[in-house]
Amino acid sequence: MDSSTDRAALERSAMAKVYARILPFTMAAYFLAYVDRINVSFAALTMNKDLGMSAAAFGFSGTLFYIGYVLFEVPSNLAMERFGARIWIARIMITWGVVSGATALVGGETGFYIVRFLLGVAEAGFFPGMMLLFTYWFPEHHRARIVAGFTVALPLAIGLGAPISTAIMELNGMFGLKGWQLLYIFEAAPTVVLGIVTLFFLTDQPAQATWLTAAERAWLVEELKHERRQKDAHRSFSIGEMMRNPQVLWMSLNYFGIVTGSLGMAMFIPQIIKQLGFSNMNVGWLTMIPYLIGAASMLIFGWSSDRRKERRWHLVIASVFAGAGLLIAGLTMGTMWSLVGMSLAAAGFYGSKGPFFAMPAMFLSGSALAAGLGWINALGNTGGAVGPWLVGLARDATGNFATGLYLLTAFSILSAVVAGFFINPPRIIVRGQRVAAE
Repeated sequence: MDSSTDRAALERSAMAKVYARILPFTMAAYFLAYVDRINVSFAALTMNKDLGMSAAAFGFSGTLFYIGYVLFEVPSNLAMERFGARIWIARIMITWGVVSGATALVGGETGFYIVRFLLGVAEAGFFPGMMLLFTYWFPEHHRARIVAGFTVALPLAIGLGAPISTAIMELNGMFGLKGWQLLYIFEAAPTVVLGIVTLFFLTDQPAQATWLTAAERAWLVEELKHERRQKDAHRSFSIGEMMRNPQVLWMSLNYFGIVTGSLGMAMFIPQIIKQLGFSNMNVGWLTMIPYLIGAASMLIFGWSSDRRKERRWHLVIASVFAGAGLLIAGLTMGTMWSLVGMSLAAAGFYGSKGPFFAMPAMFLSGSALAAGLGWINALGNTGGAVGPWLVGLARDATGNFATGLYLLTAFSILSAVVAGFFINPPRIIVRGQRVAAE
């Protein structure tokens, strides 16, 4: 067996173990992260009335969450680079679980605002931290797949979490608590438990992986070192240079448009479906549909992007799907066709994740990569502060959600234009060659 055959066999065996070890754990963590983040949209079905909040006030709570989230993104990712993934991811999960559960204790609009801001602070750095973790374990030509596999937990959290959340709310009165209070407590507890498990389960770097053979560890460590040498030989960036880099800024703008649209839609889907006359429980089941479609789209786009070794045009197509879906949903508001439109939009939003988050590690490394993932995620997630607020304001001003969805459509179109004309990723590194990513 020649050396190339040996390397191929080592890659198959090593990466099978890495996927089996890293992917289920990170998916479970992200599933809980998004359940804890989005359960507020289901709590709102009864909580808003109890706390005396308008649609605009509820939307503004999303703005406060993302202010806290954005402010602490880059510092959190740099802390993970310094202290290691195991300790830092555990810290994030435990603190956000505690804060999320504490939402059950709020008694009014101001208290709700404070807790949502603190939840954003607590969760800051989790998503870019996971993206950074993948660069420690996965060679570049595996990254769209691992990102897609990981982030499929997001639409699954909303889709599968929807009937679970509404079912918990049906327990209204248990322990003398309201349904929405039980929702926050019951869905926060598993996050704290998994955070503690993280301290014993997660491995920081491949060199420490006793669950790989010595040959597999050596292959993976050398493969990742080779990629970093290739990138650094082309150009290495300081943190300051990274923050000013045009490609980083264009990627951030693209992600801003995607997040504005996806979070603006996600925060209000249950209320949009509720207007069709369904019960709270049926709202939960119907909310699954867009996100299960989004999960399938995420896997398809991630697989296709790695197979074709192409990133940008996959991102363009996903952004176009998102805009078209939002437009259809707005035009057909008040009918079941709006659910079809939101399903197409979800396919676009979540299909973009794999190709998009595979890009930063194609030209950044080391501390610049750690900070860059946090910086892109921070700038992009300011859309989470904008989207829900805009939809809430439009709903209060017009009495329907259609205008808000039209506004979100414009942001998705912005993402498509930026991806098509301004994002220009470098080439994907494959051992012994470099393959065009465009």
